[in-house]
Amino acid sequence: MANLLETPIEYLKGVGPNRGTLLRKELGIHKYGHLLNFFPNRYIDRTRYYKINELQNNVAEVQIIGKIINVKTVAFGKNQKRLVATFVDDTGQMELVWFQGHKWIRESLKLNEMCVIFGKCTSFGNTFNMAHPEIELMTEHEQSLRSAMQPVYPSTETLANRGISNRVINKMMQQLFLETQAQFAETLPEYLTAELKLIPKNAALFNIHFPKSVEALAKAQYRLKFEELFYIQLQLITKNLIRKHKIKGHPFTKVGDYFNDFFKNHLPFELTNAQKRVIKEIRIDMGSNAQMNRLLQGDVGSGKTIVALMSMLIALDNGFQSCLMAPTEILANQHYNGLSELAKELNINIRILTGSTKIAARRIIHEELENGTLHILIGTHALLEDKVKFQNLGLAVIDEQHRFGVEQRSKLWKKNEIPPHILVMTATPIPRTLAMSLYGDLDISVIDELPPGRKPIQTVHRFDSNRLKVWKFIRDEIAIGRQIYIVYPLIQESEKMDYKDLMDGYESISRDFPLPEYSISILHGKMKPADKHTEMKRFSEGKTNIMVATTVIEVGVNIPNASVMIIESAERFGLSQLHQLRGRVGRGAEQSYCILMTSHKLSADSKTRMETMVKTNDGFEIAEVDLKLRGPGDLMGTQQSGVLNLQIADIVRDRDILILARNYALKILKDDASMQKTENTILRATYIELNKKKNIWNYIS
Repeated sequence: MANLLETPIEYLKGVGPNRGTLLRKELGIHKYGHLLNFFPNRYIDRTRYYKINELQNNVAEVQIIGKIINVKTVAFGKNQKRLVATFVDDTGQMELVWFQGHKWIRESLKLNEMCVIFGKCTSFGNTFNMAHPEIELMTEHEQSLRSAMQPVYPSTETLANRGISNRVINKMMQQLFLETQAQFAETLPEYLTAELKLIPKNAALFNIHFPKSVEALAKAQYRLKFEELFYIQLQLITKNLIRKHKIKGHPFTKVGDYFNDFFKNHLPFELTNAQKRVIKEIRIDMGSNAQMNRLLQGDVGSGKTIVALMSMLIALDNGFQSCLMAPTEILANQHYNGLSELAKELNINIRILTGSTKIAARRIIHEELENGTLHILIGTHALLEDKVKFQNLGLAVIDEQHRFGVEQRSKLWKKNEIPPHILVMTATPIPRTLAMSLYGDLDISVIDELPPGRKPIQTVHRFDSNRLKVWKFIRDEIAIGRQIYIVYPLIQESEKMDYKDLMDGYESISRDFPLPEYSISILHGKMKPADKHTEMKRFSEGKTNIMVATTVIEVGVNIPNASVMIIESAERFGLSQLHQLRGRVGRGAEQSYCILMTSHKLSADSKTRMETMVKTNDGFEIAEVDLKLRGPGDLMGTQQSGVLNLQIADIVRDRDILILARNYALKILKDDASMQKTENTILRATYIELNKKKNIWNYIS
């Protein structure tokens, strides 16, 4: 049977070369097996037949029994025609309309024969019409492999225009089940299906395409969702295990003078329990013979930098160099300043390399890297250049990793014979379900408490009509020596959007906060790096009171004296972006505030976002709400837009199934890592087959 599913799709009766090409191009269906796993995205109740006199203008599809009594072509608009058929039953008449494919539709219509039509109805005047209906002769309708729940398959405009309707796909599916006799190989071991009370694979596939009842459909969906998520988790966990066994790392067995001196004498504050726990996890990883691959999640301001430094000091104690790669120059500079300040008493050599590093400085960096006198190098993508050669790179820290592609990360790996330990840091809290799917092959550490002395940021939502009160509040804060961020979503007015853009905002703020009493900085993505740097410097030195900016400011700007973040047109931002922006304040010991300004017209989603921000400062809680609102694709930003190309499961709605699947995968691999036991024969065979066809990176972009 497995071989039959490898048959090219055009050989299926009723498909042929032309339709085969379309199915390949539009839906990625190349073989019988692809069609079998092309699942409906919804179902319609086909047990009810309407009469024409019962019709209403409704959005749901209806089916009616009757006959076509005539067909004509009607001209409309400029050189346009439509095909119109009159359809009657014993209670009245209506029109069927086609705007494309007139020739072959006209040929296929049978006049005065009983048939069933199916589609959406709308009324014009007193007449109902149905555009591009599905039509089936009564004799065929009675014989077809039909179910109470009619499946509706995903489609495209091209397919609809070329006559490959839902009914055509349904017929192909029936043909596929006839040719294969609905005999499909079981893919889960018996003990698993018994323990979880899952229906057999055959029954699941039949009932997903031709459900006998709502209950049968629910069981089929559950079985197929579990299987899909289970095999993804099996791949991710196996990949992690293989890496730990196969990819050797430098064993950092020693915790020596650098680490101990810093820990005992130079820690600027007491570490939180979460930081201690994470450092311990990293120490254990780097002390084993395997390469570390760990994701460090910590909310804005939770103290990831100090964890990174202490990990680098362990590398240094073992005679190895470290590097830290950040996505932007602003962030790289900030890490450089932060780490240099922390390590100033330690007598270690730290340098920074970015696109704007001068040639003379680069020479020194290259030289010191190769002779080993440079201990820690911080930088942007510039670290990946071939010229950058380390004497012995032992640890690579990557900040905000979703901004770097897989290819870029692998370049860092190749800087050494033995790949360095990898610590990936992110301030974007990733919901547990998404982390299990996207980073299931990484070990995950979470810093889930803020350093002592930090006061939670107070967040309020204000409408534009409250602006005068907000401006008064800003004046009061500036009067006691605080600084203010005001962030806008756009740089220049877009014709379609009436949101306040940065330049307008800057001008009106300049009028309301005039020189010499107030001084304002401006920052946006179109400025030259040197100008950005100057403006940031003026603000961080306290020479300006207000920073008017676009979201350039989102990641990693650290100015403890800035205590108010005003976000204009806050409804334009996603939750994670709002949370990141809010994290720019609250870095000092003073009470900080975040004010979300919006218009009165808010969508339901925008209201939810504002309410969530006001209610909680917990990044993980916010990320969960964001995942529900936006789905996994958007959450990871454009680079990850195809995050999980799942066929049937949905990691938001099927969270419980995902957790169950991961737990079973872990349990099975713990007991039988190479799946060699007799009861796992099916598991191993399916796993090998899947790996050939669909590597985990097909699921994860």
